[in-house]
Amino acid sequence: MEFVFDGSSMRLARVYSGLSLEEVSARVGKTRQYLHKLESGQSKPTEQLMVNLADSLNVEVEFFKPKSGRLNEDQFHFRKLFTTKATIRQVAIARGEMVNALICLLDRKLKLPRVNIPSISDIQSYDSIERVAEACRKEWGLGSSPIGNMTRLAESLGTVVTNFNGISKEIDALSVAVERPFIVRNTAKESVCRQRFDIAHELGHLVMHEGVITGDRVTESQANRFASALLLPRTMMVKLFPRPNGERLDWKGMREFKQTWKVSKAAILYRAKQLDLITEAQYKRGVITLRKHGEAHGEKDDYLISKEPPEILDKSLSVLLEYKGIDLNGIASELFVKPKFIQELTGFEIPSPHKKPDLRLVQ
Repeated sequence: MEFVFDGSSMRLARVYSGLSLEEVSARVGKTRQYLHKLESGQSKPTEQLMVNLADSLNVEVEFFKPKSGRLNEDQFHFRKLFTTKATIRQVAIARGEMVNALICLLDRKLKLPRVNIPSISDIQSYDSIERVAEACRKEWGLGSSPIGNMTRLAESLGTVVTNFNGISKEIDALSVAVERPFIVRNTAKESVCRQRFDIAHELGHLVMHEGVITGDRVTESQANRFASALLLPRTMMVKLFPRPNGERLDWKGMREFKQTWKVSKAAILYRAKQLDLITEAQYKRGVITLRKHGEAHGEKDDYLISKEPPEILDKSLSVLLEYKGIDLNGIASELFVKPKFIQELTGFEIPSPHKKPDLRLVQ
């Protein structure tokens, strides 16, 4: 049967690696214009050129076959859709396609948690978003208690939390609405509190914005409100928020409140303003105080809150190795990519020959 070369699969591999047509052309000895014709389906490569292209893009020749179920930009909830560079968005989409391919492979071989992300589109007001968050807390068995580990919660709901190696620092957190949704963390954010809020924000998109293009002021504001309400339920804020002494904010009480609920002081202040527990003037003074003490982009007591790294990919790959004898090289083979490609995709070390595989994260 004749091999069918799909130019869009070649483009996927190229964009995933962040390479321009010029860079690939230098590697394979062909012009940029000719490679553009290959990607756009106007020309077909020779067998030797396919081998050269595969080697230059860290994939196998079979990767260039047509693919079904391709993702599109509408499925990606970019935090800053209109200000994120188009080239970065395209790389993120390509990374998302390959993460989704890996997740689909894991789904075929393992029993991953059932996806439990309700779709609720009735969000006419901020009060309705509060009710959505309360309904999710009830559905997810959270009651009114603090969420101990936000990453673990998201993954227990059937999502996969991951990073996009190489570009996670250039994009804000995002989520991808596919059969098994996944959330991409921004690894540039050192604060655990900020990462927890990001994950809650992305869950808000997945719950409220199915089939909706996000990234504008309205949808981002809605997702922020959901995150605030999920992390800090209004009933518990009204009951437990440390009230100001006259006009003075209770910073000692807020530090203790932060450690219990694992939410930044900045987010606590904003939530208190949302619920009219402090005045606009008190909120502004609080923001100025945080900025004056160098806590505008990271708070000094953040280190007291334990990190919450993703777990499901690590555990899934370990289970595949231990019980099914499939290592990262085997996964690479099934995805028609080179071992180096799968190392970049997963963030895990590829073992050298005759060495026991090591699934420790690449630092």
